[in-house]
Amino acid sequence: MENLHLYDFLPSGNGYKVRLLLTQMGIPFERIEVNILKGESRTPEFLSKNPNGRIPVLEVAPGKYLAESNAILLYLSEYTEFLPYDRYLKAQVMQWLFFEQYSHEPYIATSRFWVSILGKAEEYRTALEEKREPGYAALKVMENHLKYHNFFVDERYTIADISLFAYTHVADEGGFDLTQFPAIQAWIERVKAQPGYISITHEPMLCYDW
Repeated sequence: MENLHLYDFLPSGNGYKVRLLLTQMGIPFERIEVNILKGESRTPEFLSKNPNGRIPVLEVAPGKYLAESNAILLYLSEYTEFLPYDRYLKAQVMQWLFFEQYSHEPYIATSRFWVSILGKAEEYRTALEEKREPGYAALKVMENHLKYHNFFVDERYTIADISLFAYTHVADEGGFDLTQFPAIQAWIERVKAQPGYISITHEPMLCYDW
């Protein structure tokens, strides 16, 4: 695998997904900070890498870029322990990845961004209230599944867990109360106990030695 470059914003849960997987796979990479609060993801240079103007973006080879965090997770985990070989189990992983992006991230991640990253909870108060019900609905789906399973697919740690963990474990930073979800809380601790775990605030050291 070529020397990987990850264009990232450290507080981002979507960027964290990729950092966490790369670290747990033992793959060296260079992290390049893109401060989205300063418009750095909207420059012509960055837009040439991802026309959608969002992080993370992984440069998998010189001039070859891949965007969308869950797509990056799939790319990196193919033929590894983090993604099942079985077609049905693999589809289940993808099912949870789609759930995360459609039913989970728009409510839980966006709330955290407004409250803890922008620091504008009062300005977004009405919008935050509108995100509470669907956000808690997503957490309830996860809670009901985790009451009977240690992980989301095949009773083992996969990229489905990484994807959902990224924003769930910091959901309180967006005003969501996780104390009412004991199965989620137990799962969070299981994820943190996985080999190679790093926190969302951990900034990996640059590494060029392959």
